[in-house]
Amino acid sequence: MAEPLEQTGLARRMARGAGRPEIVVAVVDGLVALGHPGLAGGHLRVLPGGAGDQGKQGDDPCRPTGDDASCRHGTYVVGLLGAGRTSRPPGICPGCTFLLRPIFAAGRVTGRPAAPAVSVTPAARPEDLAAAIVECVDAGARVLNLSVAPDRPSSTDHRELEWALDHAANRAVITIVAAGNQGAVGTSVLTRHPWTVPVVAYDRRGRPMNLSNLGGSIGARGLGAPGEGIVGLGVDGRPLAVTGTSAAAPFVAGAVALLLSAFPAAPPADVRSALLLTAVGPRRTVVPPFLDAWGAYTALARTGNAPLPHGNRPLKNPESLC
Repeated sequence: MAEPLEQTGLARRMARGAGRPEIVVAVVDGLVALGHPGLAGGHLRVLPGGAGDQGKQGDDPCRPTGDDASCRHGTYVVGLLGAGRTSRPPGICPGCTFLLRPIFAAGRVTGRPAAPAVSVTPAARPEDLAAAIVECVDAGARVLNLSVAPDRPSSTDHRELEWALDHAANRAVITIVAAGNQGAVGTSVLTRHPWTVPVVAYDRRGRPMNLSNLGGSIGARGLGAPGEGIVGLGVDGRPLAVTGTSAAAPFVAGAVALLLSAFPAAPPADVRSALLLTAVGPRRTVVPPFLDAWGAYTALARTGNAPLPHGNRPLKNPESLC
């Protein structure tokens, strides 16, 4: 059974580099344990004004007890992307710069339990989520990872959030969103927007998981990625295994960051299209095909985009990824 980084084609891409600091990946999520050893040496910036006002505090508000849901979720998601390459598992694109916009205050992650390995599906007020998206875009983000969802039904008026997503699209900020863990057929304002890339969780056998939300827009322009028992950084220093779309979305966001790093002259729309067109599987149902990061890399190279030699910070031992 292939490991997640091999399964997605990311291991081959990661062996060529860790990403470039000019590529800013924004993570709208919980608080982050900035002092975690797995994040040491990373390019981390915190936007002030978010939940907990983490950017203005001299002390790290995440404590190494592992019992705060906001810190646990935020640290985990950032770790999948930005953990050092000597961590187990290694981060996908630790050479990039990470813009952290906490949206959940300590202890304030809300949502429905999704699976034994994850406590909740994080939900945020649409107006807070909209403000966070706009702030990240205006701060220079090139990629946006949203492993969150609005806390109100999609039938509710979400014009402010739709405008924020339009703002990201107009600035060509590739926006990756978790499809959600309610096991429902339908869409949300995040998954319906024509620019976002919704991500569904796949199990270890390469099948869509029952907990993932599915829908027409998700199948038409979404992607599947590993989402069963994905191991990442735990706040208390022990590995944390999470199941669900929150774990799946960073695989796609990390792939985007590495592609932008390798092809700095490629238009973001071309990078997004390469990921969607090279995915493995049909795109005829409410279920999206599976991410193939290496296929997207080779597709961009064939279209005349010249990759930088080995991206940034190449590994001496690519086998360490497997």
